[in-house]
Amino acid sequence: MSLSFYKNKKVFVTGHTGFKGSWLCRALIIAGADVTGYALRPETNPALFELLGLKKDMKSVIADIRDYSALLKSLKSAKPEIIFHLAAQPLVRESYKKPVYTYETNVLGTVKLLEACRYIPSARSIVNVTTDKVYENKEDDRSFKENENLCGYDPYSNSKSCSDIITYSYRNSFFCEKDSPALSTARSGNVIGGGDFAADRIIPDCVRAAQKNKPVIVRNPKSTRPYQHVLDCLSGYLLLAQKQYNNKRLQGSYNFGP
Repeated sequence: MSLSFYKNKKVFVTGHTGFKGSWLCRALIIAGADVTGYALRPETNPALFELLGLKKDMKSVIADIRDYSALLKSLKSAKPEIIFHLAAQPLVRESYKKPVYTYETNVLGTVKLLEACRYIPSARSIVNVTTDKVYENKEDDRSFKENENLCGYDPYSNSKSCSDIITYSYRNSFFCEKDSPALSTARSGNVIGGGDFAADRIIPDCVRAAQKNKPVIVRNPKSTRPYQHVLDCLSGYLLLAQKQYNNKRLQGSYNFGP
């Protein structure tokens, strides 16, 4: 795909200090976009956001997605045309340890972002990045279609199912007018790529184990996972935001898989 569409576009990215968010911001900056990010500080050391030197090329707002006042203020200041929502608590095992925080971030964070977007007249295209874990898992080793039941099992997956359903509600309740922004959800699975330093990710865990000369621990050896490179799914998000910007009828829910 061509990134020329994004030249001089004002883009707002939540979760810009994370793995996907950092690479997304780098792509947008290369494309010549005017980028504003909104997220907590990077959680890993080292952090991809810092390794890429993004802070000098974009506006970075360090704040919580659950803070509605700060979020609305940042959106009004940025006046974005395009919004990518990636801010989340993204780890399954962490969701078992901190279920309340996971639901607050992934569910109420989505509500507060979409509510704030109602008061951003410049917005034309909004993409909420969820996950392929939103579907009811029937353990039959087949791919999911976008119209299947949403029913994540663990707190992380379930909270993302809720985020997806909330997006559907806002699209039909508040963004249904012709001049309102297009609103979609993007569902992708496990991603790999440089700069992923998070815990509980199979490739980084393998590298860390090899560096320490320790055995690799595969937590779910019977599970099948669809892996894709981070730049593959990000190119899908960028393409979706562009297509629905020009044609609101293309809004909806989309799977992005290998």
